[in-house]
Amino acid sequence: MKRVGNLIPRIAEYENLQLAHYKAKKGKEAKPEVWAFSKDLNANLKQLQTQIWSGQVEVGNYHYFTIYDPKERRICAAAYSERVLHHAIMNVCSPYFEAFQISDSYATRINKGTFKAVDKAWGFQKQYAYYLKLDVRKYFDSIDHGVMMGLLERMFKDKALLNIFSKILHSYEVLPGKGVPIGNLTSQFFANHYLAVLDHFVKDELQVKPYIRYMDDFAIWADDKAELQGIQSKIEEFIWHRLLLDLKTNYLNTTAHGLPFLGFRLFPQKKLLSVRSKRRFKQKTAFLAEELVRGAIFIRLEAIC
Repeated sequence: MKRVGNLIPRIAEYENLQLAHYKAKKGKEAKPEVWAFSKDLNANLKQLQTQIWSGQVEVGNYHYFTIYDPKERRICAAAYSERVLHHAIMNVCSPYFEAFQISDSYATRINKGTFKAVDKAWGFQKQYAYYLKLDVRKYFDSIDHGVMMGLLERMFKDKALLNIFSKILHSYEVLPGKGVPIGNLTSQFFANHYLAVLDHFVKDELQVKPYIRYMDDFAIWADDKAELQGIQSKIEEFIWHRLLLDLKTNYLNTTAHGLPFLGFRLFPQKKLLSVRSKRRFKQKTAFLAEELVRGAIFIRLEAIC
């Protein structure tokens, strides 16, 4: 892939910063930090523009909170000005990240997503006798900054842009030189690009056709169990030595047993919600019913209208 450069002028364009602000504030207009930034929008965008040109961007102003949907995750939310910066960068850089993706990668991409990934996986469940499902242990926490910067340097040659990427990467770590924060727009692109290297290894070198990846969850199919065991061994070696990652649980089973994938259990003849998804659905339905009884939902609808 040919490296691209001279992107800073496009990122720093005032119109691009305006678009970044529009994207960053969407659905969050009532928040105090968004209102404060918008109140003096021109001055704040001009300040961000100067920071981008100089490379002295302000990053790392995070606040943290925990969600339990479906499992416990620590979310890292950047300050609003940083979120505008992230959108400004990705408005320009996302096409280059997208160009490296394969068609069988479904996370955080336009015209892809969970349900298309599930439908594609279900199609493979109908065609093959066995599946191999793998995922990465503590994926976002395990992304190596050095490896990530090496991948970015193979795509971009603009030193000023690479310097900003480096600042963003090194503004957060779980262990020295490890981890990207769940919640940042840039993290989504970094994480998806990191494993796109694995995608190309599987598709181009191993010549595997029935393959799907949704962020750090991926699955492969075959009619021969031994073939999948051989593929698993090669993937484990590649992902450890090339990406410094460790695989978590793996499932190698018959398709008739059902594939657990993205909240579903997929059988050759039927597609069911997983037990966990059913439980979450019942809990949310019960919560909404309570909200309806006490009138909270009507209040929200009136506020919207």
